[in-house]
Amino acid sequence: MIHVEPDDPARADVNQLLSEHLADMFATSPAESVHALDHSALSATSITFWTARDGGTLLGCGALKLIESSDGAAKHGEIKSMRTTASARGRGVATLVLKHILDEGRSRNYEHIFLETGTEDYFAPARRLYVRNGFTECPPFADYTLDPHSVFMELRL
Repeated sequence: MIHVEPDDPARADVNQLLSEHLADMFATSPAESVHALDHSALSATSITFWTARDGGTLLGCGALKLIESSDGAAKHGEIKSMRTTASARGRGVATLVLKHILDEGRSRNYEHIFLETGTEDYFAPARRLYVRNGFTECPPFADYTLDPHSVFMELRL
């Protein structure tokens, strides 16, 4: 049975998956358009990181970063580092991790969950996943700026 639980991004198998993720991002997008985080950045106090595992075997990961509004009144979240292992693709792991992140955002009373993903064909499955789960395109958020290699999406909770 697959379980999604908090985890340490520096854990050896997770770090390897995140390294693969970063390598793919840099192979697919120009360096200035890569917004993926490494394991040390994912350890920040403003980020909660989870993995999906089946019997201890790593299947995927995802994170939720706190974004406070400029006036500090509203809280929003940003999905970071969604990744599924090659052997787990097509098993619903990404959907399970995404639903877990969205449930966590709701429990924290976040108003929106945002994300940034790529425009290249490589990112088409991710974009379809997010649309299937209610995300719509939006303007850049937080510190992002318009970028022809980025798609910005949001879900109102």
